[in-house]
Amino acid sequence: MPIPDFQSLMLPLMRLIADGQEHSVRDATLRIGQQFHLSESEWAEMLPSGRAPLFYNRLAWAKTHLKKAGLIYQPKRGVIAITDRGRQVLSTQPNKIDLRLLEKFPLSTQPILTAGTMAVDAAASGVNASPEEVLERAHAEISQDLADDLIETVKQCSPEFFERLVVKLLLNMGYGGSQIEAGKAVGRSGDGGIDGVINEDRLGLDAIYIQAKRWEGSVGEGPIRDFKGALDAKGANKGVFLTTSTFTPAAVAAAKNSRSYRIVLIDGVRLAQLMIEHDLGVSITATYQLKKIDSDFFADD
Repeated sequence: MPIPDFQSLMLPLMRLIADGQEHSVRDATLRIGQQFHLSESEWAEMLPSGRAPLFYNRLAWAKTHLKKAGLIYQPKRGVIAITDRGRQVLSTQPNKIDLRLLEKFPLSTQPILTAGTMAVDAAASGVNASPEEVLERAHAEISQDLADDLIETVKQCSPEFFERLVVKLLLNMGYGGSQIEAGKAVGRSGDGGIDGVINEDRLGLDAIYIQAKRWEGSVGEGPIRDFKGALDAKGANKGVFLTTSTFTPAAVAAAKNSRSYRIVLIDGVRLAQLMIEHDLGVSITATYQLKKIDSDFFADD
């Protein structure tokens, strides 16, 4: 059974506090989770951002909308109780309480999400998501589209540009420290199968060697063996093999099964993710801040 969406949690929450007593939000969350027989993994499931547990977040949004509609209130921090309006709603024995029902009780003058504005493609989401989930899902979709466009753009670049790009990426990730000339692309002629090198210290005593393949097809075991040979010729033991495509299982095994070399493989999907994460070839078009109450600020109240 999937974790219930936040609208499905409204009626159970109302019924739980229908006795008129004050209930701690934490206790209510645990008891409702038990009603839905959440498994250990469902309790632990997080929002896509990893910022908060999914079930806790959905119940928090259920509480927020019930409070805005005047069906519940918070007599003090971390505590909720039912209102007279809430009792009246329960007296009608509703089959469910959702955003459409709450639209009849516009208590707050602040705009809240209605059933219409909260509509989510059921085929894509399967649930009526909380506002944070909508934002995070949209962000994930936009990021995926950006990654797809980014890797296609990289594939259209020249091999020389791609070699410079991967060196710049590793420098942006912090390899080479603060050295201005820590990394360089070797150039079209190559250097014994090496496309770039990053010196991790000023004297070049410890270096990372780079192989960059701007390919369409999967990289097989052969190029990995060749890369090992190039590392051996340099007396090196660390290398990064990057490609715009993918690696075959044999290539992955060849990179892992080596005691002499430590080789990291970065395929096209991971390459695009790293470029986005480290602001290489992308720019910020807009920033949206999501804020919440600072509980510590009100701790001495």
